[in-house]
Amino acid sequence: MTEWLLSTVRDNVEIPLFLSLFIGYSVGRVQIAGISLGDVTATLLAALLIGQIGITISADVKTIFFAFYLFAVGYSAGPQFVRGLFSGGFQQALFAALVCVLSLGSVYLVAKLAGYDVGIAAGLYAGSTTTSSALGLSQTAIEHSALADSVKASSIHMLPAAFSISYVIGTFGSVIVLGLLGPKLLRIDLPVACRHYIKRVGGETDRSGRGTAWHQFVARAYRIDADSAMVGLTIVQAEHFFDNHRLFIARLRRKDAIIEATTATVLEAGDVIAISGSRSMLLEHVGQVLAEVDDPELLGVQVEGTDILITANNIHNQTLSELAQLPDTRGIFLTAIRRGAMSVSIPILPDTRLYRGDVVSVIGRPADISAIARKLGYLDRETERADIAFIGAAITLGALIGALTLNLGSIPLTLSTAGGVLLVGLLFGWLRSVRPAFGRVPRATTWFMSSIGLNIFIAVVGLSAGPGVIHGLQELGYVFVLWSIAAAAVPMLLSIYIGKYLFRFDDAILFGCCAGSRTAAAALSMITDKAQSDVPAIGYSVAYATSSIILTLFGILIVLIS
Repeated sequence: MTEWLLSTVRDNVEIPLFLSLFIGYSVGRVQIAGISLGDVTATLLAALLIGQIGITISADVKTIFFAFYLFAVGYSAGPQFVRGLFSGGFQQALFAALVCVLSLGSVYLVAKLAGYDVGIAAGLYAGSTTTSSALGLSQTAIEHSALADSVKASSIHMLPAAFSISYVIGTFGSVIVLGLLGPKLLRIDLPVACRHYIKRVGGETDRSGRGTAWHQFVARAYRIDADSAMVGLTIVQAEHFFDNHRLFIARLRRKDAIIEATTATVLEAGDVIAISGSRSMLLEHVGQVLAEVDDPELLGVQVEGTDILITANNIHNQTLSELAQLPDTRGIFLTAIRRGAMSVSIPILPDTRLYRGDVVSVIGRPADISAIARKLGYLDRETERADIAFIGAAITLGALIGALTLNLGSIPLTLSTAGGVLLVGLLFGWLRSVRPAFGRVPRATTWFMSSIGLNIFIAVVGLSAGPGVIHGLQELGYVFVLWSIAAAAVPMLLSIYIGKYLFRFDDAILFGCCAGSRTAAAALSMITDKAQSDVPAIGYSVAYATSSIILTLFGILIVLIS
Protein backbone atom coordinates (compact mmCIF):
# COMPACT_ATOMS: atom_id res chain seq x y z
CA MET A 1 0.00 0.00 0.00
CA THR A 2 2.80 2.40 0.95
CA GLU A 3 4.73 1.62 -2.23
CA TRP A 4 1.60 2.19 -4.34
CA LEU A 5 0.94 5.55 -2.66
CA LEU A 6 4.54 6.75 -3.14
CA SER A 7 4.54 5.60 -6.75
CA THR A 8 1.23 7.36 -7.42
CA VAL A 9 2.49 10.61 -5.91
CA ARG A 10 5.70 10.46 -7.96
CA ASP A 11 3.89 9.69 -11.22
CA ASN A 12 1.17 12.34 -10.83
CA VAL A 13 2.87 15.64 -10.10
CA GLU A 14 -0.41 17.46 -9.53
CA ILE A 15 -0.84 15.49 -6.29
CA PRO A 16 2.33 16.67 -4.46
CA LEU A 17 1.92 20.13 -5.95
CA PHE A 18 -1.56 20.75 -4.61
CA LEU A 19 -0.82 18.85 -1.41
CA SER A 20 1.98 21.35 -0.78
CA LEU A 21 -0.49 24.20 -1.29
CA PHE A 22 -3.02 22.58 1.03
CA ILE A 23 -0.49 22.14 3.82
CA GLY A 24 1.12 25.54 3.19
CA TYR A 25 -2.08 27.58 3.27
CA SER A 26 -3.40 25.62 6.26
CA VAL A 27 -0.27 25.78 8.41
CA GLY A 28 0.74 29.25 7.24
CA ARG A 29 -2.29 30.91 8.81
CA VAL A 30 -1.73 29.41 12.27
CA GLN A 31 -0.61 32.14 14.65
CA ILE A 32 1.51 31.82 17.75
CA ALA A 33 1.79 34.98 19.84
CA GLY A 34 0.33 36.89 16.90
CA ILE A 35 3.00 35.67 14.45
CA SER A 36 2.53 33.12 11.68
CA LEU A 37 4.83 31.44 9.19
CA GLY A 38 2.84 32.77 6.27
CA ASP A 39 1.71 30.72 3.29
CA VAL A 40 4.98 31.12 1.34
CA THR A 41 7.23 29.76 4.08
CA ALA A 42 4.80 27.00 5.02
CA THR A 43 4.36 25.95 1.37
CA LEU A 44 8.12 25.80 0.85
CA LEU A 45 8.65 23.71 3.98
CA ALA A 46 5.81 21.37 3.02
CA ALA A 47 7.20 20.98 -0.51
CA LEU A 48 10.71 20.30 0.79
CA LEU A 49 9.34 17.60 3.08
CA ILE A 50 7.20 15.95 0.38
CA GLY A 51 10.06 16.24 -2.10
CA GLN A 52 12.17 13.82 -0.06
CA ILE A 53 10.54 10.93 -1.93
CA GLY A 54 12.01 12.19 -5.22
CA ILE A 55 9.66 14.09 -7.53
CA THR A 56 10.41 15.42 -10.98
CA ILE A 57 8.43 18.44 -12.23
CA SER A 58 9.08 20.37 -15.42
CA ALA A 59 10.72 23.74 -14.79
CA ASP A 60 8.20 25.22 -17.24
CA VAL A 61 5.50 24.94 -14.55
CA LYS A 62 7.24 27.36 -12.20
CA THR A 63 8.16 29.67 -15.09
CA ILE A 64 4.53 30.03 -16.15
CA PHE A 65 3.13 30.62 -12.68
CA PHE A 66 5.97 32.94 -11.73
CA ALA A 67 5.02 35.11 -14.71
CA PHE A 68 1.46 35.33 -13.35
CA TYR A 69 2.81 36.41 -9.98
CA LEU A 70 5.17 39.08 -11.31
CA PHE A 71 2.56 40.59 -13.60
CA ALA A 72 0.08 40.82 -10.71
CA VAL A 73 2.68 42.47 -8.45
CA GLY A 74 3.67 45.01 -11.11
CA TYR A 75 0.07 45.73 -12.11
CA SER A 76 -1.02 46.32 -8.51
CA ALA A 77 2.02 48.35 -7.47
CA GLY A 78 2.24 50.50 -10.61
CA PRO A 79 0.19 53.55 -9.54
CA GLN A 80 1.87 53.89 -6.13
CA PHE A 81 5.34 53.26 -7.56
CA VAL A 82 4.95 56.02 -10.15
CA ARG A 83 3.40 58.36 -7.59
CA GLY A 84 6.33 57.72 -5.29
CA LEU A 85 8.77 58.71 -8.00
CA PHE A 86 7.03 61.78 -9.38
CA SER A 87 4.63 63.06 -6.75
CA GLY A 88 3.97 63.52 -3.04
CA GLY A 89 5.41 60.16 -2.06
CA PHE A 90 8.91 60.91 -3.36
CA GLN A 91 10.41 61.11 0.12
CA GLN A 92 8.99 57.72 1.08
CA ALA A 93 10.10 56.23 -2.25
CA LEU A 94 13.63 57.58 -1.76
CA PHE A 95 13.71 56.15 1.75
CA ALA A 96 12.58 52.75 0.46
CA ALA A 97 15.22 52.78 -2.27
CA LEU A 98 17.90 53.55 0.31
CA VAL A 99 16.73 50.68 2.53
CA CYS A 100 16.81 48.37 -0.50
CA VAL A 101 20.45 49.31 -1.13
CA LEU A 102 21.25 48.72 2.55
CA SER A 103 19.54 45.33 2.36
CA LEU A 104 21.55 44.32 -0.70
CA GLY A 105 24.77 45.63 0.82
CA SER A 106 24.15 43.77 4.07
CA VAL A 107 23.72 40.45 2.28
CA TYR A 108 26.72 41.08 0.03
CA LEU A 109 28.93 41.87 3.04
CA VAL A 110 27.73 38.79 4.93
CA ALA A 111 28.31 36.54 1.90
CA LYS A 112 31.85 37.86 1.47
CA LEU A 113 32.71 37.54 5.17
CA ALA A 114 31.28 34.03 5.36
CA GLY A 115 32.74 32.96 2.02
CA TYR A 116 29.40 31.91 0.52
CA ASP A 117 29.05 31.17 -3.20
CA VAL A 118 26.58 32.88 -5.50
CA GLY A 119 23.78 30.37 -4.86
CA ILE A 120 23.88 30.76 -1.09
CA ALA A 121 24.21 34.53 -1.41
CA ALA A 122 21.17 34.72 -3.69
CA GLY A 123 19.10 32.48 -1.41
CA LEU A 124 20.18 34.51 1.62
CA TYR A 125 19.24 37.73 -0.14
CA ALA A 126 15.76 36.57 -1.21
CA GLY A 127 15.06 35.04 2.19
CA SER A 128 16.43 37.73 4.52
CA THR A 129 14.53 40.43 2.61
CA THR A 130 11.43 38.15 2.38
CA THR A 131 11.38 38.86 -1.36
CA SER A 132 10.29 35.52 -2.75
CA SER A 133 10.10 36.95 -6.26
CA ALA A 134 13.85 37.64 -6.19
CA LEU A 135 14.47 33.90 -5.90
CA GLY A 136 13.17 33.27 -9.41
CA LEU A 137 15.17 36.11 -10.94
CA SER A 138 18.33 34.96 -9.15
CA GLN A 139 17.89 31.42 -10.40
CA THR A 140 17.35 32.63 -13.96
CA ALA A 141 20.37 34.92 -13.71
CA ILE A 142 22.55 32.03 -12.53
CA GLU A 143 21.32 29.84 -15.39
CA HIS A 144 22.19 32.56 -17.93
CA SER A 145 25.53 33.47 -16.34
CA ALA A 146 28.97 32.62 -17.64
CA LEU A 147 29.65 30.26 -14.72
CA ALA A 148 30.71 26.69 -15.38
CA ASP A 149 27.87 24.19 -15.57
CA SER A 150 29.01 22.41 -12.42
CA VAL A 151 29.06 25.71 -10.51
CA LYS A 152 25.59 26.61 -11.82
CA ALA A 153 24.21 23.25 -10.72
CA SER A 154 25.76 23.57 -7.25
CA SER A 155 24.55 27.13 -6.82
CA ILE A 156 20.98 26.37 -7.90
CA HIS A 157 21.08 23.31 -5.62
CA MET A 158 21.86 25.50 -2.57
CA LEU A 159 19.27 28.20 -3.33
CA PRO A 160 16.20 26.61 -1.65
CA ALA A 161 18.04 25.62 1.53
CA ALA A 162 19.51 29.09 2.02
CA PHE A 163 16.18 30.70 1.15
CA SER A 164 14.06 28.53 3.45
CA ILE A 165 16.19 29.25 6.52
CA SER A 166 16.69 32.96 5.94
CA TYR A 167 13.06 33.56 4.89
CA VAL A 168 11.75 32.35 8.24
CA ILE A 169 14.32 34.52 10.01
CA GLY A 170 13.51 37.51 7.80
CA THR A 171 9.76 37.18 8.41
CA PHE A 172 9.95 36.78 12.17
CA GLY A 173 12.80 39.29 12.36
CA SER A 174 10.76 42.03 10.69
CA VAL A 175 7.95 41.51 13.20
CA ILE A 176 10.34 41.57 16.16
CA VAL A 177 12.60 44.44 15.03
CA LEU A 178 9.96 46.73 13.52
CA GLY A 179 6.84 45.78 15.45
CA LEU A 180 8.24 45.13 18.93
CA LEU A 181 11.83 46.31 19.35
CA GLY A 182 11.80 49.47 17.19
CA PRO A 183 9.32 51.57 19.20
CA LYS A 184 11.19 50.73 22.39
CA LEU A 185 14.57 51.68 20.93
CA LEU A 186 13.23 55.08 19.85
CA ARG A 187 11.05 55.41 22.95
CA ILE A 188 7.92 55.93 20.86
CA ASP A 189 4.50 55.20 22.30
CA LEU A 190 2.70 54.18 19.10
CA PRO A 191 -0.90 54.51 20.35
CA VAL A 192 -0.17 57.99 21.69
CA ALA A 193 1.70 58.99 18.51
CA CYS A 194 -1.23 57.88 16.36
CA ARG A 195 -3.76 59.73 18.54
CA HIS A 196 -1.67 62.89 18.28
CA TYR A 197 -1.44 62.45 14.50
CA ILE A 198 -5.20 62.03 14.20
CA LYS A 199 -5.86 65.04 16.42
CA ARG A 200 -3.37 67.15 14.48
CA VAL A 201 -5.06 66.46 11.14
CA GLY A 202 -8.53 67.03 12.52
CA GLY A 203 -9.77 63.48 12.88
CA GLU A 204 -11.92 62.01 15.59
CA THR A 205 -11.57 58.27 15.26
CA ASP A 206 -9.37 55.29 15.86
CA ARG A 207 -9.93 51.55 16.16
CA SER A 208 -12.16 52.02 19.17
CA GLY A 209 -15.03 52.35 16.72
CA ARG A 210 -16.09 55.92 17.54
CA GLY A 211 -17.82 57.47 14.56
CA THR A 212 -16.79 60.58 12.66
CA ALA A 213 -18.44 62.88 10.21
CA TRP A 214 -16.72 60.93 7.44
CA HIS A 215 -18.33 57.53 7.76
CA GLN A 216 -20.86 55.24 9.52
CA PHE A 217 -23.64 56.56 7.26
CA VAL A 218 -27.24 56.38 8.47
CA ALA A 219 -30.46 58.27 7.67
CA ARG A 220 -33.17 59.37 10.09
CA ALA A 221 -36.39 61.39 9.85
CA TYR A 222 -37.06 64.56 11.86
CA ARG A 223 -40.09 66.87 12.10
CA ILE A 224 -39.69 70.64 11.87
CA ASP A 225 -42.06 72.29 14.34
CA ALA A 226 -43.48 75.78 13.85
CA ASP A 227 -41.12 77.30 16.45
CA SER A 228 -37.99 75.68 14.97
CA ALA A 229 -35.14 77.97 13.94
CA MET A 230 -34.86 75.95 10.72
CA VAL A 231 -38.19 77.20 9.35
CA GLY A 232 -37.50 79.41 6.32
CA LEU A 233 -34.00 78.08 5.73
CA THR A 234 -32.94 76.64 2.40
CA ILE A 235 -31.70 73.08 2.31
CA VAL A 236 -28.07 74.17 1.99
CA GLN A 237 -28.49 76.55 4.94
CA ALA A 238 -30.11 73.82 7.00
CA GLU A 239 -27.28 71.43 6.22
CA HIS A 240 -24.82 73.95 7.66
CA PHE A 241 -27.03 74.68 10.66
CA PHE A 242 -25.25 72.10 12.80
CA ASP A 243 -21.77 73.61 13.04
CA ASN A 244 -20.85 72.60 9.49
CA HIS A 245 -20.97 68.91 10.29
CA ARG A 246 -21.22 66.68 7.23
CA LEU A 247 -25.01 66.18 7.18
CA PHE A 248 -27.34 66.10 4.16
CA ILE A 249 -31.05 66.44 3.57
CA ALA A 250 -31.92 64.18 0.65
CA ARG A 251 -35.72 64.42 0.62
CA LEU A 252 -38.66 65.62 2.71
CA ARG A 253 -42.34 64.98 3.34
CA ARG A 254 -44.61 68.00 2.96
CA LYS A 255 -48.12 67.15 3.99
CA ASP A 256 -48.74 63.86 2.15
CA ALA A 257 -46.19 64.32 -0.64
CA ILE A 258 -42.55 63.23 -0.68
CA ILE A 259 -40.30 65.80 -2.37
CA GLU A 260 -36.73 65.32 -3.58
CA ALA A 261 -34.81 68.14 -1.92
CA THR A 262 -32.61 70.55 -3.83
CA THR A 263 -30.21 73.03 -2.30
CA ALA A 264 -32.71 75.84 -3.01
CA THR A 265 -35.73 74.15 -1.39
CA VAL A 266 -37.09 76.23 1.53
CA LEU A 267 -38.17 74.40 4.68
CA GLU A 268 -41.64 74.98 6.12
CA ALA A 269 -43.24 74.24 9.47
CA GLY A 270 -44.54 70.69 9.61
CA ASP A 271 -42.03 69.31 7.09
CA VAL A 272 -40.48 65.95 7.90
CA ILE A 273 -36.92 65.81 6.60
CA ALA A 274 -34.65 62.83 5.98
CA ILE A 275 -31.16 63.69 7.24
CA SER A 276 -28.23 61.46 6.42
CA GLY A 277 -24.92 61.57 8.24
CA SER A 278 -22.83 59.75 10.79
CA ARG A 279 -24.72 58.08 13.61
CA SER A 280 -22.88 60.06 16.28
CA MET A 281 -23.62 63.43 14.64
CA LEU A 282 -27.32 62.66 14.34
CA LEU A 283 -27.55 61.53 17.95
CA GLU A 284 -25.38 64.25 19.48
CA HIS A 285 -26.52 67.25 17.44
CA VAL A 286 -29.66 66.82 15.35
CA GLY A 287 -31.53 64.81 17.99
CA GLN A 288 -31.07 67.63 20.49
CA VAL A 289 -32.77 70.16 18.21
CA LEU A 290 -35.39 68.29 16.17
CA ALA A 291 -37.92 65.63 17.12
CA GLU A 292 -37.25 62.27 15.47
CA VAL A 293 -40.19 60.50 13.84
CA ASP A 294 -40.69 57.11 12.22
CA ASP A 295 -41.29 57.49 8.48
CA PRO A 296 -40.26 54.30 6.60
CA GLU A 297 -41.53 55.61 3.27
CA LEU A 298 -39.49 58.80 3.50
CA LEU A 299 -36.38 56.88 4.54
CA GLY A 300 -36.90 54.24 1.86
CA VAL A 301 -34.59 55.96 -0.59
CA GLN A 302 -32.49 53.65 -2.75
CA VAL A 303 -28.80 53.68 -1.84
CA GLU A 304 -25.82 51.67 -2.97
CA GLY A 305 -22.26 51.12 -1.94
CA THR A 306 -19.61 50.83 -4.61
CA ASP A 307 -15.95 51.51 -5.37
CA ILE A 308 -14.44 54.36 -7.33
CA LEU A 309 -10.95 54.19 -8.83
CA ILE A 310 -9.28 57.60 -8.49
CA THR A 311 -7.84 58.74 -11.83
CA ALA A 312 -8.63 62.47 -12.14
CA ASN A 313 -5.63 64.83 -12.19
CA ASN A 314 -7.48 67.55 -10.27
CA ILE A 315 -8.35 65.10 -7.48
CA HIS A 316 -4.83 63.69 -7.16
CA ASN A 317 -3.13 64.83 -3.91
CA GLN A 318 -6.29 66.52 -2.56
CA THR A 319 -7.28 66.07 1.09
CA LEU A 320 -10.67 64.72 2.11
CA SER A 321 -11.54 68.05 3.75
CA GLU A 322 -10.87 69.82 0.43
CA LEU A 323 -12.94 67.30 -1.51
CA ALA A 324 -15.79 67.62 0.98
CA GLN A 325 -16.27 71.21 -0.16
CA LEU A 326 -17.05 70.16 -3.74
CA PRO A 327 -20.76 70.41 -4.57
CA ASP A 328 -20.65 66.97 -6.21
CA THR A 329 -19.75 65.27 -2.93
CA ARG A 330 -23.04 66.28 -1.37
CA GLY A 331 -24.87 63.21 -0.15
CA ILE A 332 -21.86 60.92 -0.60
CA PHE A 333 -20.19 59.20 2.32
CA LEU A 334 -16.77 57.60 2.29
CA THR A 335 -16.50 54.23 4.02
CA ALA A 336 -13.04 52.95 3.06
CA ILE A 337 -9.82 53.84 1.23
CA ARG A 338 -7.58 51.09 -0.14
CA ARG A 339 -4.14 51.76 -1.54
CA GLY A 340 -1.38 49.83 -3.22
CA ALA A 341 -0.61 46.25 -4.16
CA MET A 342 -1.61 44.99 -0.73
CA SER A 343 -4.87 46.99 -0.72
CA VAL A 344 -3.76 48.60 2.53
CA SER A 345 -6.61 50.29 4.44
CA ILE A 346 -5.90 54.00 4.82
CA PRO A 347 -7.55 55.82 7.76
CA ILE A 348 -10.32 58.24 6.83
CA LEU A 349 -9.26 61.58 8.25
CA PRO A 350 -9.85 65.16 7.06
CA ASP A 351 -6.16 65.55 6.17
CA THR A 352 -5.89 62.19 4.38
CA ARG A 353 -4.90 62.71 0.74
CA LEU A 354 -6.23 60.78 -2.22
CA TYR A 355 -3.93 59.77 -5.07
CA ARG A 356 -4.41 58.30 -8.52
CA GLY A 357 -4.70 54.56 -8.17
CA ASP A 358 -6.49 54.69 -4.81
CA VAL A 359 -9.78 52.82 -4.58
CA VAL A 360 -12.42 54.47 -2.40
CA SER A 361 -15.64 52.85 -1.21
CA VAL A 362 -18.60 55.21 -1.08
CA ILE A 363 -22.24 54.98 -0.17
CA GLY A 364 -25.10 57.15 -1.38
CA ARG A 365 -27.87 57.38 -3.92
CA PRO A 366 -27.00 55.80 -7.30
CA ALA A 367 -27.46 59.07 -9.18
CA ASP A 368 -25.20 60.93 -6.75
CA ILE A 369 -22.55 58.21 -6.95
CA SER A 370 -22.59 58.22 -10.74
CA ALA A 371 -22.15 62.01 -10.72
CA ILE A 372 -19.22 62.02 -8.30
CA ALA A 373 -17.59 59.06 -10.08
CA ARG A 374 -17.30 61.18 -13.23
CA LYS A 375 -15.41 63.79 -11.19
CA LEU A 376 -13.15 61.40 -9.28
CA GLY A 377 -12.35 58.79 -11.88
CA TYR A 378 -13.90 55.49 -12.77
CA LEU A 379 -16.88 53.70 -11.27
CA ASP A 380 -15.32 50.41 -10.30
CA ARG A 381 -18.37 48.27 -9.63
CA GLU A 382 -17.54 44.72 -8.64
CA THR A 383 -17.34 42.21 -11.44
CA GLU A 384 -15.91 38.74 -11.78
CA ARG A 385 -14.69 39.29 -15.34
CA ALA A 386 -11.05 40.06 -16.04
CA ASP A 387 -9.58 41.17 -19.34
CA ILE A 388 -7.74 37.94 -20.14
CA ALA A 389 -6.66 39.20 -23.56
CA PHE A 390 -4.98 42.16 -21.86
CA ILE A 391 -3.21 39.88 -19.36
CA GLY A 392 -2.01 37.58 -22.13
CA ALA A 393 -0.73 40.45 -24.27
CA ALA A 394 1.06 42.10 -21.32
CA ILE A 395 2.85 38.92 -20.24
CA THR A 396 3.83 38.17 -23.85
CA LEU A 397 5.26 41.67 -24.32
CA GLY A 398 7.10 41.52 -21.02
CA ALA A 399 8.62 38.12 -21.79
CA LEU A 400 9.81 39.35 -25.20
CA ILE A 401 11.44 42.42 -23.67
CA GLY A 402 13.01 40.37 -20.91
CA ALA A 403 14.43 37.84 -23.39
CA LEU A 404 16.71 40.51 -24.87
CA THR A 405 20.35 40.09 -23.82
CA LEU A 406 23.13 42.68 -23.76
CA ASN A 407 26.64 41.25 -23.68
CA LEU A 408 29.25 43.29 -21.84
CA GLY A 409 32.40 41.40 -22.68
CA SER A 410 31.87 37.91 -21.34
CA ILE A 411 29.05 39.00 -19.02
CA PRO A 412 25.51 38.62 -20.43
CA LEU A 413 23.09 41.18 -19.00
CA THR A 414 19.37 40.46 -19.22
CA LEU A 415 16.24 41.26 -17.29
CA SER A 416 15.09 37.70 -17.97
CA THR A 417 11.54 37.05 -19.09
CA ALA A 418 10.43 37.31 -15.46
CA GLY A 419 11.97 40.77 -15.02
CA GLY A 420 10.42 41.94 -18.27
CA VAL A 421 6.97 40.78 -17.16
CA LEU A 422 7.37 42.63 -13.85
CA LEU A 423 8.25 45.92 -15.55
CA VAL A 424 5.47 45.65 -18.14
CA GLY A 425 3.01 44.88 -15.34
CA LEU A 426 4.26 47.99 -13.55
CA LEU A 427 3.74 50.13 -16.65
CA PHE A 428 0.31 48.75 -17.49
CA GLY A 429 -0.83 49.03 -13.87
CA TRP A 430 0.01 52.71 -13.93
CA LEU A 431 -1.68 53.20 -17.32
CA ARG A 432 -4.79 51.53 -15.97
CA SER A 433 -4.90 54.05 -13.11
CA VAL A 434 -4.96 56.99 -15.53
CA ARG A 435 -6.82 55.36 -18.44
CA PRO A 436 -9.24 52.93 -16.77
CA ALA A 437 -11.20 52.11 -19.91
CA PHE A 438 -8.91 49.18 -20.71
CA GLY A 439 -7.14 46.34 -18.95
CA ARG A 440 -9.54 45.60 -16.14
CA VAL A 441 -8.16 43.04 -13.70
CA PRO A 442 -10.32 42.84 -10.55
CA ARG A 443 -8.62 42.79 -7.16
CA ALA A 444 -9.73 39.22 -6.60
CA THR A 445 -8.01 38.20 -9.84
CA THR A 446 -4.75 39.97 -9.03
CA TRP A 447 -4.77 38.41 -5.56
CA PHE A 448 -5.29 34.95 -7.04
CA MET A 449 -2.58 35.44 -9.66
CA SER A 450 -0.18 36.77 -7.05
CA SER A 451 -0.85 34.22 -4.33
CA ILE A 452 -1.19 31.07 -6.44
CA GLY A 453 1.49 32.13 -8.92
CA LEU A 454 4.08 32.65 -6.19
CA ASN A 455 3.19 29.61 -4.11
CA ILE A 456 3.12 27.18 -7.04
CA PHE A 457 6.53 28.52 -8.04
CA ILE A 458 7.75 28.00 -4.46
CA ALA A 459 6.18 24.53 -4.33
CA VAL A 460 7.95 23.44 -7.53
CA VAL A 461 11.26 24.76 -6.18
CA GLY A 462 10.76 22.87 -2.94
CA LEU A 463 9.62 19.61 -4.53
CA SER A 464 12.52 19.63 -6.99
CA ALA A 465 15.10 20.47 -4.34
CA GLY A 466 13.72 18.12 -1.71
CA PRO A 467 16.22 15.24 -1.97
CA GLY A 468 19.24 17.52 -1.67
CA VAL A 469 17.97 20.05 0.84
CA ILE A 470 19.00 18.01 3.89
CA HIS A 471 22.55 17.94 2.61
CA GLY A 472 22.33 21.64 1.93
CA LEU A 473 21.15 22.38 5.46
CA GLN A 474 23.93 20.26 6.87
CA GLU A 475 26.46 22.09 4.74
CA LEU A 476 25.16 25.51 5.75
CA GLY A 477 25.13 24.66 9.47
CA TYR A 478 23.94 26.67 12.45
CA VAL A 479 26.39 29.48 11.63
CA PHE A 480 24.22 30.31 8.62
CA VAL A 481 21.38 31.09 11.02
CA LEU A 482 23.55 33.69 12.74
CA TRP A 483 24.60 35.20 9.41
CA SER A 484 20.93 35.30 8.34
CA ILE A 485 19.99 37.17 11.51
CA ALA A 486 22.73 39.71 10.83
CA ALA A 487 21.76 40.14 7.17
CA ALA A 488 18.10 40.70 8.07
CA ALA A 489 18.43 42.76 11.24
CA VAL A 490 21.14 45.28 10.35
CA PRO A 491 19.29 47.11 7.53
CA MET A 492 16.05 47.10 9.52
CA LEU A 493 17.71 48.61 12.58
CA LEU A 494 19.44 51.21 10.42
CA SER A 495 16.15 52.02 8.67
CA ILE A 496 14.33 53.07 11.84
CA TYR A 497 17.07 55.53 12.77
CA ILE A 498 17.42 56.84 9.20
CA GLY A 499 13.66 57.28 8.92
CA LYS A 500 13.47 59.03 12.29
CA TYR A 501 16.47 61.35 12.17
CA LEU A 502 17.37 61.77 8.49
CA PHE A 503 13.99 61.68 6.75
CA ARG A 504 12.14 62.90 9.86
CA PHE A 505 9.02 60.84 9.32
CA ASP A 506 6.24 61.38 11.82
CA ASP A 507 6.40 58.85 14.66
CA ALA A 508 2.93 57.60 13.71
CA ILE A 509 3.93 56.54 10.17
CA LEU A 510 7.65 55.84 10.68
CA PHE A 511 7.34 52.11 11.25
CA GLY A 512 4.82 51.78 8.44
CA CYS A 513 7.45 53.26 6.12
CA CYS A 514 10.06 50.84 7.48
CA ALA A 515 7.75 47.84 7.04
CA GLY A 516 6.90 48.91 3.50
CA SER A 517 10.55 49.35 2.59
CA ARG A 518 11.10 45.71 3.56
CA THR A 519 7.78 44.54 1.97
CA ALA A 520 6.98 43.14 5.42
CA ALA A 521 3.20 42.69 5.57
CA ALA A 522 3.48 40.66 8.78
CA ALA A 523 5.36 43.51 10.44
CA LEU A 524 2.71 46.05 9.35
CA SER A 525 0.01 43.87 10.90
CA MET A 526 1.90 43.81 14.19
CA ILE A 527 2.61 47.56 14.04
CA THR A 528 -1.03 48.56 13.44
CA ASP A 529 -2.11 46.13 16.16
CA LYS A 530 0.32 47.64 18.67
CA ALA A 531 -0.64 51.15 17.58
CA GLN A 532 -4.36 50.34 17.89
CA SER A 533 -4.76 52.34 14.68
CA ASP A 534 -4.45 52.09 10.91
CA VAL A 535 -2.46 55.35 10.76
CA PRO A 536 0.93 53.57 10.30
CA ALA A 537 -0.43 52.17 7.03
CA ILE A 538 -0.24 55.69 5.55
CA GLY A 539 3.51 55.23 5.28
CA TYR A 540 3.38 51.67 3.96
CA SER A 541 2.01 51.69 0.42
CA VAL A 542 4.50 53.91 -1.47
CA ALA A 543 7.45 52.31 0.32
CA TYR A 544 6.06 48.84 -0.40
CA ALA A 545 5.44 49.55 -4.09
CA THR A 546 8.95 50.96 -4.49
CA SER A 547 10.72 48.17 -2.61
CA SER A 548 8.72 45.34 -4.16
CA ILE A 549 10.10 46.37 -7.54
CA ILE A 550 13.67 47.22 -6.50
CA LEU A 551 14.19 44.24 -4.19
CA THR A 552 12.91 41.91 -6.89
CA LEU A 553 15.22 43.31 -9.55
CA PHE A 554 18.11 43.18 -7.08
CA GLY A 555 17.71 39.40 -7.33
CA ILE A 556 19.62 39.74 -10.59
CA LEU A 557 22.16 42.18 -9.17
CA ILE A 558 23.14 39.94 -6.24
CA VAL A 559 24.13 37.28 -8.76
CA LEU A 560 26.15 39.71 -10.87
CA ILE A 561 28.16 41.07 -7.94
CA SER A 562 28.67 37.84 -5.95
